[in-house]
Amino acid sequence: QVQLVESGGGLVQAGGSLRLSCAASTSISSFNAMGWYRQAPGKQRELVAAISTDGSRNYADSVKGRFTISRDNAKNTVYLQMNSLQPEDTAVYYCNALINTRLGRFDYWGRGTQVTVSS
Repeated sequence: QVQLVESGGGLVQAGGSLRLSCAASTSISSFNAMGWYRQAPGKQRELVAAISTDGSRNYADSVKGRFTISRDNAKNTVYLQMNSLQPEDTAVYYCNALINTRLGRFDYWGRGTQVTVSS
């Protein structure tokens, strides 16, 4: 079974930076897409950034120009570089892997890592 383990979260001052890592137990090339989601208390989980097999990337409008998603296939790891962090970025960040098969769509999730941005 696919395992996703996030790391790199923590407490940072506004304007600071963090880099999140998502280590997968299998080759990330086998996933149709991978992404980072976040969920703040009382809010819906939202897509922050995603990267597909062909390398195309999508970002939430709120993080464009500040966050960058990347991958290292040799290390089976996806990263989220977060710069110019603001208090509204505070949330639990989850790694997601998507696999499309003839039987349907399968989503795998990490346990999440807390990011807290102080003002």
